[in-house]
Amino acid sequence: MSVRPQSLNAKRYKIRLKVGDNVMIRAGKYKGQSGKVTQVHPVLNKVTVEGINIAKRHIKPTRQHPQGSIVEITRPIWVSKVGIVDPTAKKPARIAYKVTKDGAKSRVFAGSTKEIK
Repeated sequence: MSVRPQSLNAKRYKIRLKVGDNVMIRAGKYKGQSGKVTQVHPVLNKVTVEGINIAKRHIKPTRQHPQGSIVEITRPIWVSKVGIVDPTAKKPARIAYKVTKDGAKSRVFAGSTKEIK
């Protein structure tokens, strides 16, 4: 379980992944599985990937849900365990940045130097 910093001035990690990126898990229980990034958590240094790291949460009975229930939620996973999928190689890759002469900055695959769309 991660500790959520209380301060507004908490350290924010630079996460190169963006919402909608297709990623593959590089390490751990879900190694080799892939999915889309649904959320990025820069304060926690984690990302939430669709269909990965699913946990069951027990909900107490309330007036809206008198029975209570058990729901499955997707938990965040460390950024270091995730790599963006290079569509040509179909393998996880790292992300680098490339600055053009006019000053525009774009994300590229570190190995193949092809631009990420």
